[in-house]
Amino acid sequence: MSLPHLRLGVNIAHVATVRNARGGTHPDPVRAAMAAEAAGADGITAHLREDRRHIRDADMYAIKQAITVPLNFEMAATDEMIDIALDVKPNAACIVPERREEVTTEGGLAVAGRESELEPYFARIRHAGIRLSLFIEPSEAEIRAAAAVGADIIELHTGRYCHDESGRTAELERIIKAAELAASLGVECHGGHGLDFATVGAIAAIPQMHELNIGHFLMGEAMFSGMDKAIAEMRRLMNEVRPS
Repeated sequence: MSLPHLRLGVNIAHVATVRNARGGTHPDPVRAAMAAEAAGADGITAHLREDRRHIRDADMYAIKQAITVPLNFEMAATDEMIDIALDVKPNAACIVPERREEVTTEGGLAVAGRESELEPYFARIRHAGIRLSLFIEPSEAEIRAAAAVGADIIELHTGRYCHDESGRTAELERIIKAAELAASLGVECHGGHGLDFATVGAIAAIPQMHELNIGHFLMGEAMFSGMDKAIAEMRRLMNEVRPS
């Protein structure tokens, strides 16, 4: 069976975190996005949080204009963020849960049981011709809810698999079953959060995976080896289990 090319999406939001630590314009997340594309990224992800702690509004517009690969716009389900996304016109809008006090996204979006609340936001995205992506837990209820509201993509939260070594085998099995279910429902399956050189292989090997989104780890590695080498090594590890 021929497997789909496994895309590597690179999240450059934490370049903006470093920039914002001192203000000013350096390091520039737009330059990071361009460097990631040049190094082989299949797509660029950027998260515009409500508190603008890293990516800023102007960054999103500039990144979209600067790159030729697809832009994945991560955001909360709010009228403000939907308005910006419809103006930026990314390839995909990935809806994530967001709490001001969290350091980073801590889990998947709860869709099941909230369909009527979230549907107006989702409908605006779909009607604009932007692919609707939902960052969710690898659970049957959430996947079926995502399919029911018309999601084009689900991105499975891989954080627990990456960070809980004692429960890693069970969590991997949960992710595998979730990816199989998504495929059976006609929803494209992505994975992301916490993936690094040591953990990417098993997730990349899942046949139903179409894309992995990796940010914090790659931006950290780029500080030591450069963007090109960090992305090349991640691509090599993905290709070991899923040859392009």
